Amino acid sequence: MNFVRSHILVCTGTGCSSSNSPKIIEAFERELKAQGMEQEARVVKTGCFGLCAMGPVVLVYPEGAFYTHVTPDDAAEIVSEHIVKGRIVQRLLHKEGDAAEKVTSLSETKFYKNQFRIALRNCGVINPENIDEYIGTGGYEALGRALTQQTPQQVIDAILASGLRGRGGAGFPTGRKWQMTHDAVSPDGVKFVCCNADEGDPGAFMDRSVLEGDPHSVIEAMTIAGYAIGAHQGYIYVRAEYPIAVHRLQVAIGQAKEYGLLGENIFDTGFSFDLELRLGAGAFVCGEETALMTSIEGKRGEPHPRPPFPANKGLFERPTLLNNVETYANITWILNNGPDKFAAIGTKGSTGTKVFALGGKIANTGLVEIPMGTPLRTVIEDIGGGCPNGKKFKAAQTGGPSGGCIPASLIDTPMDYDSLGAIGSMMGSGGLIVMDEDNCMVDIAKFFLEFIIDESCGKCSPCRIGTKRLYDLLTKITEGNGTLEDLTTIEELCEHIKQSALCGLGQTAPNPVLSTLHHFRDEYIAHVVEKRCPAGVCKNLLHFVIDPGKCKGCTLCAKNCPANAIMGAVKAPHVIDPNKCIKCGACMDNCRFGAISKH
Repeated sequence: MNFVRSHILVCTGTGCSSSNSPKIIEAFERELKAQGMEQEARVVKTGCFGLCAMGPVVLVYPEGAFYTHVTPDDAAEIVSEHIVKGRIVQRLLHKEGDAAEKVTSLSETKFYKNQFRIALRNCGVINPENIDEYIGTGGYEALGRALTQQTPQQVIDAILASGLRGRGGAGFPTGRKWQMTHDAVSPDGVKFVCCNADEGDPGAFMDRSVLEGDPHSVIEAMTIAGYAIGAHQGYIYVRAEYPIAVHRLQVAIGQAKEYGLLGENIFDTGFSFDLELRLGAGAFVCGEETALMTSIEGKRGEPHPRPPFPANKGLFERPTLLNNVETYANITWILNNGPDKFAAIGTKGSTGTKVFALGGKIANTGLVEIPMGTPLRTVIEDIGGGCPNGKKFKAAQTGGPSGGCIPASLIDTPMDYDSLGAIGSMMGSGGLIVMDEDNCMVDIAKFFLEFIIDESCGKCSPCRIGTKRLYDLLTKITEGNGTLEDLTTIEELCEHIKQSALCGLGQTAPNPVLSTLHHFRDEYIAHVVEKRCPAGVCKNLLHFVIDPGKCKGCTLCAKNCPANAIMGAVKAPHVIDPNKCIKCGACMDNCRFGAISKH
């Protein structure tokens, strides 16, 4: 490969790919050739840079210029001005905040200043389909050292010393899980290593981005895990809805085998390890470990009672180690940099970093990796840029549909396992959905519960029947028919489900209801007693009113009302007939004078 003086890095993760980044790459390659610069600059396909709200994103090195919202039409100007003449294209640089201050490099953004990237260290840095670039960052050094210089127990001891906890949701100590599987006795000596890439939480895309941007980090870590526990076969259970991740895993596995880093007799040590992909069909319950393994076996993905735990009797009834993508993405960093260095990051009980998929009512949606213990305020205000349009932050949902809502009053809560658990939330896999003053918390609880009902496998009655009963009670409240007794029933039912559901997904299903009921009880009371939705979301409790002092009689509201519920003469105040109004909000959307409000 020839050396070049400039590299044009283009994000080809799912988000930017859906915004035409492949066509941007084609445009750059075409322009480089047309302007005679194909020997001077190279276009590099990378994974996610993190700042998804600004995509498609392009970085040009060595200057590190950070261009956002790039289109194929911009390629000609970037090549002619930046690559040929060395002049940064100012109009395409990232603009920071309301002040529209232009930022030259990615590292200068507020989005990046509070981050520490371990799991995401190579995402947006290397071409994920080029094993040489991964090796150039120190890739496969940890595997080589483990196989040639360390015993399996020494590898496990390093993971234990790091304090790494599973990033898939429950936060079980990773080293302990490795030790348990290492110590387990298999009837025929066969053990397995599995990776949970069945990311199913609404708004979550952490694991997908790691697989799209750095697949070799997972492959290397799983091979090390195989050596540590005595396994020779691994499976990556990945969602079929992740076509880019699946493709890059297939490419990476093929490259690793070609280089002798996967397969038979790795590094001439006599240790052999192979990997296969298994595609999931999108069932949320298959994120639960026993259901996942059942699905790999070709059966219906349903959870099983524990014990026995997978470490003793898992896939094909053999001892099985299962970690998720982000957990594996930390392994080689720990082994290359030392467990003590990892343990020094974060808090005593929650070491290292955590990746969050930041979404919802937030200015900077994207992928964030922060040291454990970072306050939620830092994530929302500094990294996320706050709620857009001047709206007030109201709550953040962590842990997906099995998590809980953190109110604005607790915005200084440290983001670690113990602190989140203490306030009725949970870390989960890392989804972080932000809500502002326009969100109804009763409706939010109902939304997540509806998801749980749709995704329940139906095997146990507490989850199958209990969650549906909860949903019916919430619907009753949002329709204005709830009673105070219903709130007591909801709390009792939540506790029954938590104590009796078969798997972790069912046991945590009531969390959104309990957390909103605890932190936003006043909203529930308003729905039940006052028959009012404070956020103006629940249709049955809404009514639209025209302020006669502001109405100019322009007739736009009447013309756009699908129910013909608005009356009034031209240039005279209009009136809404509440008996005809279907509460669609079209009148409010079309009013130019702010004369219509909802109550």
